[in-house]
Amino acid sequence: MFLLTHPSRLAIEAFIAAQSQTKYNYAEVGATRGTLPTNYDIDQNAIVLGKGEATFRRAVNEVRKWRMFDLGWAELYPPMTPIEPGATVAALFHHFGFWSINAARIVYTIDEERRFGFAYGTLEDHAETGEERFSIEWSGEDDSVAYDILAFSRPRILPAVMFKPIARALQRRFVRDSKAAMVKHSTIR
Repeated sequence: MFLLTHPSRLAIEAFIAAQSQTKYNYAEVGATRGTLPTNYDIDQNAIVLGKGEATFRRAVNEVRKWRMFDLGWAELYPPMTPIEPGATVAALFHHFGFWSINAARIVYTIDEERRFGFAYGTLEDHAETGEERFSIEWSGEDDSVAYDILAFSRPRILPAVMFKPIARALQRRFVRDSKAAMVKHSTIR
């Protein structure tokens, strides 16, 4: 959904309530766990946040706070949504002088000794179709801690199809800024 002004909190809450009753808008739900579908754009990007258990614990805490959306031009609602399957969120983006609001639902979570994260999938009122996984991984080999984003997507609505190069540029911007936000919030100083 595209808007000329920032939607009110009540409008966002109504949007989320309506979307929480819809289904995923793609068939490959959960595919970021294993074999990725071939008929989508695939993106995987990672950045090392530091080393050791303290960095891992801090990065996990930052993902739980959705800090990867702390970008200045992106917002997540509700802001402190628990990372649990079935939770529905709205990602709000400000670009090119307008706002877009997109619905997603958490598909699955990862909560292991050296790995934490989740994947969310697009819902009916989303400009794209696909799934995105956000994870923190603590290597047993070199003690490094990395933030990783894995996604498969394709445009779903006409404006996104017509302006796919711009949509892909916005996806790359999100990845770049999301990695920078996680470095900022996860680095132990």
